[in-house]
Amino acid sequence: RLAREPGGTGACATAVAAFLTGRAGRKSIIVMDGGTLTIEWDIATKHVFMTGEATKVFEGEMETDEEL
Repeated sequence: RLAREPGGTGACATAVAAFLTGRAGRKSIIVMDGGTLTIEWDIATKHVFMTGEATKVFEGEMETDEEL
């Protein structure tokens, strides 16, 4: 099932794409229905950092045959 709500992954991708195409700097503020996220792309490490409020949206359990 595909997620219908916008999420952090899409916000990060949008911020990096905006930087790469010259539409934004390395740090962007993304306003979404669920709240505002700050996305920063560290060019040196190639890591994308996302900060903002977190909300629990799912809880579940999963059984596997693998030993941890």
